[in-house]
Amino acid sequence: MIKRTLAFTNPYHLRLKNRQMIISVKGDSEPYASVPVEDIGFVILENQEISISLPLLNALTDNNVVVIVCSDKFMPNAMFMNLSANSTQGESFRAQLSAAEPLKKNLWKQIVEAKIRNQAALLSKLGKDGDALKPYYQNVKSGDSGNSEGTAARLYWSELFDRSFQRSREGSCPNELLNYGYTILRAAVARALAGSGLLPSIGIFHRNRYNPFPLADDIMEPYRPFVDEIVFSLYANGENCLNKYSKSEILKLLYADTFFENVTRPLDIGLSMTTASLVKCYNGMQKKILYPMLR
Repeated sequence: MIKRTLAFTNPYHLRLKNRQMIISVKGDSEPYASVPVEDIGFVILENQEISISLPLLNALTDNNVVVIVCSDKFMPNAMFMNLSANSTQGESFRAQLSAAEPLKKNLWKQIVEAKIRNQAALLSKLGKDGDALKPYYQNVKSGDSGNSEGTAARLYWSELFDRSFQRSREGSCPNELLNYGYTILRAAVARALAGSGLLPSIGIFHRNRYNPFPLADDIMEPYRPFVDEIVFSLYANGENCLNKYSKSEILKLLYADTFFENVTRPLDIGLSMTTASLVKCYNGMQKKILYPMLR
């Protein structure tokens, strides 16, 4: 079942009644709308005057709903997640924590290959030179010791936008659009990891001590081009900043088609397939992480 994404830009009051999220306009006695909690996957709280009840927060986290809180600049700033979203997570934790270095290097090699392949596929889809990235995804070394990811990225961004574009969290547009999309993607990956019984705080490659979700940053890499495709379309059509329209278009990311070998699934479900395959890699049940191919 595809879960709903609810983004609140007005100062609503949100509470729980009969397993429903009750949405009310502050000051009104009658509810504005209601949504079954079990139908929700993501809740994004943008307006600084929103109020939400603790019983509703608990019901949302019990259902593995990611609740994202935005700053006064409307950028995602924090999120709530269930700490026990999987009944066998203890077993998965132990396998994850005991993963040997050769396994992690092999997993990172696969991640980098899949990322560059999807970057190349996006360039080709947009009528650009995707073949220029072919040597990079075909020659990734164990642990990406040759830094194919970084070298390919420089070529990718100059080809996707232009040679003057620099990808940076603080850079000029369309960086702001990319930042928003990647933050939403990161939250979705963290949710999928928790649902598969993995610790988002224990990464494969990313290891910054101040990063609470390094594994999410690892696993999301091949999914980034799905964000890039939406942002490219927005930017090409004159959308240069975050607004209600651009954010709503970026949120469609969660329902984008992802193409696996024998099946097509919405991205949100595709993430769960990827994280479930990672559990099997940690447990020695398979050697390959399942990633979709961008088409």
